[in-house]
Amino acid sequence: MEQKDLDQKDLKVLRHSAAHLTAHAILELYPDTLLTIGPATEEGFFYDILPAKNLKEEDLPKIEAKMHEISNQNLPIEHKQISKEEARKIFAHNPFKLELIEQIPGDTVGLSIQGNFRDLCKGGHVPSTKDIQHFKLTGLSGAYWKANRENQALERIHGTAFYTKEEMDEYEKKREELIKFDHRRLGKQLDLFSFHDEGVGFPFYHPKGKKIVNILVEYMRILHKENNYQEIGTPILLSDELWHRSGHYAYYKENMYFTCVDNQSYAVKPMNCPGSFIVFNTKPRSYRELPLKLAEFGLVHRHELSGALHGLFRVRAFTQDDAHIFCTLDQIEEEITVILKIVFQVTQKFNFQEVELNLSTKPAKAMGTDEMWEKAIKSLKNALNKFNIPYSIQEGEGAFYGPKIDIKIQDSMKRKWQCGTIQLDFFQPENFDLNYVTPQGTFERPVIIHQAIYGSIERFFGILLEHYKGDLPFWISPMQAKILTITDDQKEYAQKINLALLHAGIRSYLNETSDPINAKIKFAQNERIPWMIIIGKKEVENNTVSLRTLEGEQQNNIPLDELIEKAKKLNKF
Repeated sequence: MEQKDLDQKDLKVLRHSAAHLTAHAILELYPDTLLTIGPATEEGFFYDILPAKNLKEEDLPKIEAKMHEISNQNLPIEHKQISKEEARKIFAHNPFKLELIEQIPGDTVGLSIQGNFRDLCKGGHVPSTKDIQHFKLTGLSGAYWKANRENQALERIHGTAFYTKEEMDEYEKKREELIKFDHRRLGKQLDLFSFHDEGVGFPFYHPKGKKIVNILVEYMRILHKENNYQEIGTPILLSDELWHRSGHYAYYKENMYFTCVDNQSYAVKPMNCPGSFIVFNTKPRSYRELPLKLAEFGLVHRHELSGALHGLFRVRAFTQDDAHIFCTLDQIEEEITVILKIVFQVTQKFNFQEVELNLSTKPAKAMGTDEMWEKAIKSLKNALNKFNIPYSIQEGEGAFYGPKIDIKIQDSMKRKWQCGTIQLDFFQPENFDLNYVTPQGTFERPVIIHQAIYGSIERFFGILLEHYKGDLPFWISPMQAKILTITDDQKEYAQKINLALLHAGIRSYLNETSDPINAKIKFAQNERIPWMIIIGKKEVENNTVSLRTLEGEQQNNIPLDELIEKAKKLNKF
């Protein structure tokens, strides 16, 4: 197989083949295992299995060794179509495969064959097992058959594969870096947050972690204030009739939490949108009020599968930095321009160098007139063009209720994350009977722009930790400065310095232990504190301080006023 100029499709072929190799090895080692499905993914592949006895992480090297053994056998990988009747005989022992056979249209199904291993498959493989050489099994997690928690619980084995040793080595190097700077690991090291069996999937914020969340919220509040947003708050618990009306019940029922109050069914909100619509409808609205921008830092709950939970990246309760902008069709372009301006302010503030924008247009089935869609899409394009940043158009991939812009950021480890989204909505104004009075005295439906910049504050927090590898910038660091005395003789002066810094709004802390200064510095470095303010006999005599940064730079004999002024500049939003 040609190793050069391989596109993403080729890589998916290899990884799909590696998933089959994994399943082949598992059956040789654990013959009583039932196989389900094993697709390629963007990062690698997985295979969902039902083993007679659950696998453990320590089993992965043994499976990998068996995979290499099969690879070296150079078994041809064949694919053919067989009758469903023949397929039922081959997989008579496997209810998962039998269910899939019945769901495949037509009278035949695909069968993949390598040696004595056979699997139900659409096709798309490398020619031989020998072509699968550079792979790694990366972990185990839980899953459910067809991602439905009411179905059989399964084990998911994850892996990845590459065509060359160089690509595999690069992946391993990156993986080591990812493990080292995993936000869950950093969260524990820096005492920011934790997870507990008493609330699986729900983050517990420690004081320093909560401080970071509050700073993220405060920064966004300032941007909102500068752009005429108004903040609201809506209940976490709302009648489930509301979720039927909004349409969320039909799509999110399996991911929602329900309870009963006064014999009435309530749902814990999975989204903030309906609460904002209710606020809009509390009184008649005039065109003079539009655009009306209602922002909310709303806590939402979604029941994620336990196997999908992943630190702050995938939780069961998170805070969305939502805003809902109620406007006219003619106001869309200006409002999208304002939102994009905020997006670029945020990405620059957090030093995300690469921003990718995708515009999704009208799908085959859509509500609203062609004229409405054309005008809306033109407005989005005009707003995007003002920023002179390339964007891609995803034809027909908008939601049925309106076009959208997805925003992806690239972190310091070259990973892309979708956080922000800007979604136009023609459906909910109709659904919730939202109106405003026009200059002519008639009633019109507003257009709703759903806006999220962070997306999930929890997820954004986790991304930031890994992006900065734990070394958060001064302005967002929960503890900005630690005062370290060389001897106990400087404690009284150090207390005055600490008090002055606190009064100036600097998050300062005085280390009052009698440890040696080198130990104090090392401890502060382990806490990833940006500034270490060192005070010795000379600093007391000169009424100054010495500053050592986390990067190891040092400035001696700085007047306190100068230090405070420097900190205030760094703290400016």
